Amino acid sequence: MTAAPVILFDVDNTLLDNDQVQADLRDDLSRTVGPESSTAYFEILEELRAELGYVDYLGALQRYRVTHPPDPRLLEVSHFLIDYPFADRLYPGALDVVRRLAGAGTVAILSDGDVVFQPRKVRRSGLWEAFAGRVLIYIHKEQELADVEARLPASRYVLIDDKLRILTAVKEQWGDRVTTVFPRQGHYASDPSIAGLPAADVTVERIGDLLDHDPVSLVGGA
Repeated sequence: MTAAPVILFDVDNTLLDNDQVQADLRDDLSRTVGPESSTAYFEILEELRAELGYVDYLGALQRYRVTHPPDPRLLEVSHFLIDYPFADRLYPGALDVVRRLAGAGTVAILSDGDVVFQPRKVRRSGLWEAFAGRVLIYIHKEQELADVEARLPASRYVLIDDKLRILTAVKEQWGDRVTTVFPRQGHYASDPSIAGLPAADVTVERIGDLLDHDPVSLVGGA
């Protein structure tokens, strides 16, 4: 294993305000195909999330197309998704945190998502370049830690993620080898289901607050 720590960043609601992306999509759908169709789309999106374990925007659009009368306006919705300016939705200070922690170890993205839209989001946001292509995307990342270790071997890891459930699962597997960091951003941060979960090693209110933390202490587990 390399002596350099590996610092893993989630994307949605960690580096990028995905709640706002969904709000923008809901507004666009309401304007383009109407409020009822927008509601139907998001119901399908939640169904797919339950089936797949991740959000599949394009898959939900395909399923909507199959289960509803043909509507050429869906083509406009697909353009909205593919061309969305994700760089405008990065949280304040997010890239500054990435650059600062890069001085203390190897930074990489560890995300859940589909194999088409999630990489597109990472590229369009500028994160692919910021992480020099070190991007890992799984269906259930907490179940793929052996693969993460094989691709990014290290004696110590830091995981920064807005889902306390994920942080807990990774801590159970990696133990003291990982420092878990919980930015309390997005709707998962206020989900009642997290009340019974153990606290992360480090909790901040927003990703930019990590600029106030000493990178060496963070990767060292302090």
